[in-house]
Amino acid sequence: MQLLDGKKISEDIKNEITAEVQKMKDNNEKVPHLAAIIVGNDGASLTYVGSKVKACEKVGFESTLVKMPSTTSETELLKKIKELNQDDNIDGFIVQLPLPEQIDTQKVLMAVDPSKDVDGFHPENFGRMALDMTTFIPATPFGILELLERYGVETQGKHTVVIGRSHIVGRPMSILMGRKGFPGNSTVTLTHSYTKNIAQITTQADIIITALGVPNYLKAEMVKDGAVVIDVGITRVADESEKGYRITGDVDFDLVSKKASFITPVPGGVGPMTIAMLLKNTLLAREQRKERNL
Repeated sequence: MQLLDGKKISEDIKNEITAEVQKMKDNNEKVPHLAAIIVGNDGASLTYVGSKVKACEKVGFESTLVKMPSTTSETELLKKIKELNQDDNIDGFIVQLPLPEQIDTQKVLMAVDPSKDVDGFHPENFGRMALDMTTFIPATPFGILELLERYGVETQGKHTVVIGRSHIVGRPMSILMGRKGFPGNSTVTLTHSYTKNIAQITTQADIIITALGVPNYLKAEMVKDGAVVIDVGITRVADESEKGYRITGDVDFDLVSKKASFITPVPGGVGPMTIAMLLKNTLLAREQRKERNL
């Protein structure tokens, strides 16, 4: 069994991006600038956005954090998005989800300029991804592809089972694993809450990607020997520790890891990759804007 070490690979990617940014500085070019909008005081969201800002500083990007109160109206948020769309200094920006209930998330995602949508959530970018065109791939699926590629995990002709059909992970992952090229060229089964006899399907899988958010959902008896297991789940489970909780994935790691050929740990697997790939998308956005302005 080999660990797919997202922590290590994400550091490698950040170092590569730092080197690219240094070249830009040496040439007196503008460095990438990532902005993030957060509405409200959701603890997990604040932590996540904070780590994105720190990551920007580490690689030499400029960053802007826009904090808005939980009482913010949809109109006010759309106005702020319009400002960032029109700000030539900002290369890419994200709107941290979830949003308060008075705001229509779909309307907000549609309002982001696709050329600045480094989260890859805009329908135009999602469509380009589905058509194998150059675009921003959502950061978590992008991170999974990068892990598979850098560890040389064979995907061609393999049976990939994706558990969960969210627009952020499950659905894009099912498209990407079936695309031409590497990683890809696998036969994909997308499963979800209405799938019957799911264990019969997962035991046939060469690669399992689970993004359910149900702690320890994937048991050892649901996995065949030698399978590759990618765990996207992150759930806080109460325990006796000082923090009062521990982070748990969708996979019963202790037992499944004994059968898997490759497996991601939680924490330290897919999570760190998500931020690294957001930075990579921002670098791509900067390069594209530079080309358009030539």
